[in-house]
Amino acid sequence: MFTGIIEEVGTVRQIRRGRCSAVVEVEARLVMEDLKIGDSVAVNGVCLTVTEKSGRGFQADVMHETLDRSSLAALRPGSPVNLERAMAADGRFGGHLVAGHVDGTGTITQVRRDDTAVWYTIRAEASLLRYVVEKGSVAIDGISLTVAAVTEDSFSVSVIPHTARSTVLGTKRAGDVVNLETDIIGKYVEKLLMPAGQTGITREFLARYGF
Repeated sequence: MFTGIIEEVGTVRQIRRGRCSAVVEVEARLVMEDLKIGDSVAVNGVCLTVTEKSGRGFQADVMHETLDRSSLAALRPGSPVNLERAMAADGRFGGHLVAGHVDGTGTITQVRRDDTAVWYTIRAEASLLRYVVEKGSVAIDGISLTVAAVTEDSFSVSVIPHTARSTVLGTKRAGDVVNLETDIIGKYVEKLLMPAGQTGITREFLARYGF
């Protein structure tokens, strides 16, 4: 489990591609301080397991499902990546509950400045937007952000200068693809409220259960 508070920006040193999977090597400094083989690290919001480590960084396997669901397939040597170690039980919970299980990707359609803030508008599939609510939380490339606005086909976030400078988001432009993880709480609530075979919450369903 993660919080969406990025610890540092690492650099992809090498990525070795197999038929359906890949092995990625990431150069890092801060996250290496107490990292062990078998630990979890969120790389651009994707939870990966450390399989090897050295004084300069770590290595992790990337499975077929991860490559299909995320933007990690587009990584190249030299690509900057957001890094966060798994949340410590005795640490501060500064962001929101981030599982590191990316739901899909979105495409940045607009980047604009508003005084000191930077607004990013991101187009996403309806299957993801159903869990994105105004003033709710969303993880973009692993960064915990507050949703400022939602439309039928996109949502927007307003980012402070520190976040833009300290993460890869500050380098993103219109047309770039980003990893998205929606709020896990909303998905669990929907699952619990949805009886088997029910395709949606209707007025009749609510009346039947006393709402």
